[in-house]
Amino acid sequence: MSNQVQNYQNHRRFHPPFHYVLTLLNAALLICAIWELVRTINDEGPLLPAVMFVLLALISLFIFLIIRSYPLKAQDRAIRAEENLRHYVLTGKLLDSRLTLSQTLALRLRRGISFTLQECSSRAAVSGCDQTRH
Repeated sequence: MSNQVQNYQNHRRFHPPFHYVLTLLNAALLICAIWELVRTINDEGPLLPAVMFVLLALISLFIFLIIRSYPLKAQDRAIRAEENLRHYVLTGKLLDSRLTLSQTLALRLRRGISFTLQECSSRAAVSGCDQTRH
């Protein structure tokens, strides 16, 4: 496990090809598809190609959104396992199963203070503990 101080700033990441280019391309595709459908309806042309174009644009949008969620879920599971192991090494017990994912992530980002406070409270000496350890 890394000794680097972890916080939101060093975990946040934007990948320009994904977050900017693909987002704009998906938005443009959906706008063009809807515009083509409206134009086809107004001109009383064949609806099937325009409807299929809109459906393909929607499918592309959903795939775009889902593709990002799968690695994030895998990363969340890895973080939960890492924190569970870390807690077990320090305390000899697994993390409480009632902890939500958000609480587990908060432990990861504030792990030094959280475990210091836990150690302090177990010794009933909260006032004398150093809360700056990472």
